[in-house]
Amino acid sequence: MKFGKVVTLLAAMSLCVSAFGQKAAIKTNILYDATATVNLGVEIGLAPRWTLDISGNYNGWTMPKEMKWKHWLVQPEARWWFCERFAGHFIGIHALGGQCNVGGIRNNIKLPGSDFSVLSDRRYQGWFAGLGAAYGHSWILGRHWNFEAELGLGWIHARYDVFPCAVCGTKLASDRAHNYFGPTKAAISLVYLF
Repeated sequence: MKFGKVVTLLAAMSLCVSAFGQKAAIKTNILYDATATVNLGVEIGLAPRWTLDISGNYNGWTMPKEMKWKHWLVQPEARWWFCERFAGHFIGIHALGGQCNVGGIRNNIKLPGSDFSVLSDRRYQGWFAGLGAAYGHSWILGRHWNFEAELGLGWIHARYDVFPCAVCGTKLASDRAHNYFGPTKAAISLVYLF
Protein backbone atom coordinates (compact mmCIF):
# COMPACT_ATOMS: atom_id res chain seq x y z
CA MET A 1 0.00 0.00 0.00
CA LYS A 2 2.81 2.44 0.88
CA PHE A 3 4.57 1.62 -2.40
CA GLY A 4 1.45 2.64 -4.38
CA LYS A 5 1.22 5.97 -2.53
CA VAL A 6 4.91 6.69 -3.16
CA VAL A 7 4.55 5.88 -6.88
CA THR A 8 1.44 8.09 -7.11
CA LEU A 9 3.22 10.94 -5.30
CA LEU A 10 6.30 10.65 -7.55
CA ALA A 11 4.11 10.58 -10.68
CA ALA A 12 2.23 13.69 -9.54
CA MET A 13 5.51 15.47 -8.76
CA SER A 14 6.97 14.60 -12.16
CA LEU A 15 3.89 16.10 -13.85
CA CYS A 16 4.39 19.34 -11.90
CA VAL A 17 8.10 19.47 -12.71
CA SER A 18 7.55 18.86 -16.41
CA ALA A 19 4.80 21.51 -16.50
CA PHE A 20 7.32 24.16 -15.45
CA GLY A 21 10.20 22.82 -17.54
CA GLN A 22 10.07 25.60 -20.13
CA LYS A 23 12.41 28.41 -19.07
CA ALA A 24 12.51 30.78 -22.04
CA ALA A 25 11.09 31.49 -25.48
CA ILE A 26 11.84 33.52 -28.59
CA LYS A 27 9.03 34.78 -30.81
CA THR A 28 8.05 36.79 -33.83
CA ASN A 29 4.83 38.77 -34.23
CA ILE A 30 3.28 37.79 -37.57
CA LEU A 31 1.25 41.03 -37.69
CA TYR A 32 4.47 43.10 -37.60
CA ASP A 33 6.07 40.77 -40.15
CA ALA A 34 3.16 41.56 -42.51
CA THR A 35 4.08 45.28 -42.36
CA ALA A 36 7.77 44.59 -43.14
CA THR A 37 8.68 45.39 -39.53
CA VAL A 38 11.56 43.29 -38.25
CA ASN A 39 10.72 42.10 -34.74
CA LEU A 40 11.96 39.71 -32.11
CA GLY A 41 10.64 38.90 -28.67
CA VAL A 42 12.29 37.08 -25.79
CA GLU A 43 10.29 35.73 -22.86
CA ILE A 44 11.90 34.42 -19.68
CA GLY A 45 10.26 32.42 -16.91
CA LEU A 46 10.58 34.11 -13.52
CA ALA A 47 8.32 31.91 -11.37
CA PRO A 48 5.79 29.11 -12.01
CA ARG A 49 3.15 31.62 -13.19
CA TRP A 50 5.25 34.71 -14.01
CA THR A 51 7.25 35.60 -17.13
CA LEU A 52 8.99 38.69 -18.47
CA ASP A 53 8.45 39.36 -22.19
CA ILE A 54 10.62 41.91 -24.01
CA SER A 55 10.00 42.65 -27.67
CA GLY A 56 11.73 44.96 -30.08
CA ASN A 57 10.58 46.16 -33.51
CA TYR A 58 12.34 48.06 -36.29
CA ASN A 59 11.21 49.34 -39.65
CA GLY A 60 13.75 51.51 -41.45
CA TRP A 61 12.79 50.74 -45.02
CA THR A 62 11.81 53.27 -47.67
CA MET A 63 8.23 52.66 -48.75
CA PRO A 64 6.74 53.29 -52.20
CA LYS A 65 4.55 56.28 -53.20
CA GLU A 66 6.02 58.82 -50.77
CA MET A 67 4.91 56.81 -47.75
CA LYS A 68 6.95 56.75 -44.51
CA TRP A 69 6.56 54.02 -41.89
CA LYS A 70 9.96 54.22 -40.19
CA HIS A 71 10.04 53.44 -36.48
CA TRP A 72 11.62 51.49 -33.68
CA LEU A 73 9.84 50.26 -30.57
CA VAL A 74 10.79 48.43 -27.37
CA GLN A 75 8.00 46.89 -25.28
CA PRO A 76 8.72 45.04 -22.00
CA GLU A 77 5.81 43.21 -20.36
CA ALA A 78 5.34 41.35 -17.06
CA ARG A 79 2.91 38.46 -17.53
CA TRP A 80 0.88 36.41 -15.04
CA TRP A 81 -0.36 33.07 -16.37
CA PHE A 82 -3.66 31.64 -15.12
CA CYS A 83 -2.45 28.03 -15.05
CA GLU A 84 1.20 27.59 -15.94
CA ARG A 85 3.65 29.77 -17.83
CA PHE A 86 3.77 29.54 -21.63
CA ALA A 87 0.37 27.80 -21.83
CA GLY A 88 -3.21 29.03 -21.76
CA HIS A 89 -4.55 32.43 -20.69
CA PHE A 90 -2.43 35.31 -19.33
CA ILE A 91 -2.69 38.96 -18.39
CA GLY A 92 0.14 41.44 -18.66
CA ILE A 93 1.27 44.96 -17.85
CA HIS A 94 3.55 46.58 -20.41
CA ALA A 95 5.53 49.72 -21.05
CA LEU A 96 6.57 50.92 -24.49
CA GLY A 97 8.81 53.51 -26.03
CA GLY A 98 10.41 54.40 -29.32
CA GLN A 99 10.76 56.85 -32.18
CA CYS A 100 8.84 57.25 -35.42
CA ASN A 101 8.89 59.02 -38.76
CA VAL A 102 5.50 58.31 -40.36
CA GLY A 103 3.40 59.97 -43.05
CA GLY A 104 1.79 59.61 -46.45
CA ILE A 105 -0.30 56.68 -45.15
CA ARG A 106 -3.77 56.87 -46.76
CA ASN A 107 -6.43 55.94 -44.20
CA ASN A 108 -9.69 57.03 -42.57
CA ILE A 109 -9.01 55.72 -39.05
CA LYS A 110 -10.51 57.87 -36.32
CA LEU A 111 -10.59 56.82 -32.68
CA PRO A 112 -11.98 58.92 -29.81
CA GLY A 113 -9.36 61.62 -29.20
CA SER A 114 -7.06 60.50 -32.06
CA ASP A 115 -7.50 61.11 -35.79
CA PHE A 116 -5.06 58.93 -37.73
CA SER A 117 -6.38 60.15 -41.09
CA VAL A 118 -4.00 63.15 -40.69
CA LEU A 119 -1.22 60.71 -41.64
CA SER A 120 -2.57 60.85 -45.22
CA ASP A 121 -1.34 64.41 -45.85
CA ARG A 122 1.29 65.06 -43.16
CA ARG A 123 4.48 63.51 -41.79
CA TYR A 124 5.09 63.19 -38.04
CA GLN A 125 8.58 62.70 -36.65
CA GLY A 126 9.30 62.28 -32.94
CA TRP A 127 9.23 59.97 -29.94
CA PHE A 128 6.59 58.20 -27.85
CA ALA A 129 6.26 56.36 -24.52
CA GLY A 130 3.35 54.67 -22.81
CA LEU A 131 1.83 52.05 -20.52
CA GLY A 132 -0.84 49.42 -21.02
CA ALA A 133 -2.53 46.23 -19.87
CA ALA A 134 -3.05 43.17 -22.04
CA TYR A 135 -4.86 39.85 -22.23
CA GLY A 136 -3.66 36.90 -24.28
CA HIS A 137 -3.70 33.18 -24.86
CA SER A 138 -0.98 30.74 -25.89
CA TRP A 139 -1.82 27.47 -27.66
CA ILE A 140 0.67 24.59 -27.50
CA LEU A 141 1.48 23.28 -30.99
CA GLY A 142 4.24 20.86 -30.05
CA ARG A 143 7.04 20.27 -27.58
CA HIS A 144 8.88 23.46 -28.56
CA TRP A 145 6.27 25.44 -30.54
CA ASN A 146 3.37 27.66 -29.43
CA PHE A 147 0.96 30.02 -31.16
CA GLU A 148 0.05 33.15 -29.19
CA ALA A 149 -2.52 35.93 -29.56
CA GLU A 150 -2.59 39.11 -27.44
CA LEU A 151 -4.39 42.46 -27.34
CA GLY A 152 -3.40 45.39 -25.11
CA LEU A 153 -5.02 48.73 -24.26
CA GLY A 154 -3.40 51.74 -22.67
CA TRP A 155 -1.99 55.24 -22.95
CA ILE A 156 0.76 56.68 -25.16
CA HIS A 157 2.29 60.16 -24.89
CA ALA A 158 3.93 61.41 -28.09
CA ARG A 159 6.12 64.45 -28.87
CA TYR A 160 6.69 65.24 -32.54
CA ASP A 161 7.37 67.75 -35.32
CA VAL A 162 4.90 68.09 -38.22
CA PHE A 163 5.88 68.28 -41.91
CA PRO A 164 3.60 68.99 -44.92
CA CYS A 165 4.29 65.69 -46.72
CA ALA A 166 6.15 62.41 -46.36
CA VAL A 167 9.29 63.65 -48.15
CA CYS A 168 9.20 67.39 -47.36
CA GLY A 169 11.76 69.00 -45.08
CA THR A 170 9.92 72.20 -44.13
CA LYS A 171 8.39 72.09 -40.65
CA LEU A 172 4.79 73.15 -40.11
CA ALA A 173 4.95 72.78 -36.32
CA SER A 174 7.60 71.94 -33.72
CA ASP A 175 7.50 70.09 -30.40
CA ARG A 176 3.80 69.14 -30.53
CA ALA A 177 2.35 66.71 -27.98
CA HIS A 178 -0.53 64.26 -28.06
CA ASN A 179 -1.96 61.76 -25.56
CA TYR A 180 -3.51 58.65 -27.05
CA PHE A 181 -5.79 56.15 -25.30
CA GLY A 182 -6.56 52.91 -27.13
CA PRO A 183 -4.86 49.77 -28.43
CA THR A 184 -1.17 49.63 -27.46
CA LYS A 185 -0.42 46.05 -28.44
CA ALA A 186 -1.69 43.57 -31.01
CA ALA A 187 0.17 40.33 -31.52
CA ILE A 188 -0.28 37.02 -33.28
CA SER A 189 3.02 35.33 -32.58
CA LEU A 190 4.85 32.15 -33.44
CA VAL A 191 6.80 31.06 -30.35
CA TYR A 192 9.77 28.70 -29.95
CA LEU A 193 10.31 27.39 -26.38
CA PHE A 194 13.59 26.27 -24.81
